[in-house]
Amino acid sequence: MDYKDYYKVLGVDKTATTDQIRKAYRKLARQYHPDVNPNDADAERKFKEVNEANEVLSDEEKRRKYDQLGADWQRYQHAGAGRGSAGGFDWSQYAQPGGGFGGGGSNDPFGGADFSDFFSSIFGGSGGRASGNPRPAAGQDYQAELELTLEDAYQGGPRTLTVNGKKLRITIQPGVEDGQTIRLRDQGAPGRNGGPSGSLYITIRLQPDARYTRTGPDLTMDVPVSVYKALLGGEQVVETFSGPVKIKIKPETPNGTRLRLRGKGFPVYKQPGQFGDLYLRLSLTLPQHLTDEEKALIQQLATLRNEA
Repeated sequence: MDYKDYYKVLGVDKTATTDQIRKAYRKLARQYHPDVNPNDADAERKFKEVNEANEVLSDEEKRRKYDQLGADWQRYQHAGAGRGSAGGFDWSQYAQPGGGFGGGGSNDPFGGADFSDFFSSIFGGSGGRASGNPRPAAGQDYQAELELTLEDAYQGGPRTLTVNGKKLRITIQPGVEDGQTIRLRDQGAPGRNGGPSGSLYITIRLQPDARYTRTGPDLTMDVPVSVYKALLGGEQVVETFSGPVKIKIKPETPNGTRLRLRGKGFPVYKQPGQFGDLYLRLSLTLPQHLTDEEKALIQQLATLRNEA
């Protein structure tokens, strides 16, 4: 019978906190869940390994006992694994009724296939509990997506979505990012045997915006400016999420000039009153459909500047 490294199964260190173990378990359980991987025997095996590892490491007493066993296991193997109390070790401190090192019998009330021989030998087939009192288990987590416009993400506020036939009203914080995941505790599937309900993970999807390009809390916007205003200077009104802003165009402003409007960008997530900047990229527009008189005037200007 091989030793099972439950820390390796969950991908955590031996010093991992309870919260780190819980997060690792939830991530892997979602990844290998049978509903996500139908008819995938390898995923089913990994799903059972992950659940078994969590069964031990999430329970303080089981984890203590498992860590104590780990310190003795290598010496046990060298001393003659499988021969009872080989090497002078008293394995009765580890073995549970119905188990025992070298035995494969299981008292698992759920069918015996959910726990390995290694687990059953240490904790008994049902996880160290009587078959009439199975261990509580957390409910399955749910996944959902919420589509927002860029302006929705700027403003924030209440939104309603339906998950598994249930209407939920949530509040979006201004400044939410595309791809960001929001967790709602206890909104997943109900727990089993008195265990807690799972969580609902909502992934935010922002629609592309024709006006702005977003980089974190900063926005970039293309602003068309007539060639006359770029040459002679003037004022222009620019629409922002917080309202219209009047900007000054200096005389002889080159095409592609960037202007910065401080605090006119996107809200900083969960930092009330803090905003990024809005960058304006000036794009010169040329007049179209010139009259003969306009062409003559432009020709005069080109002649004066020796550019004809």
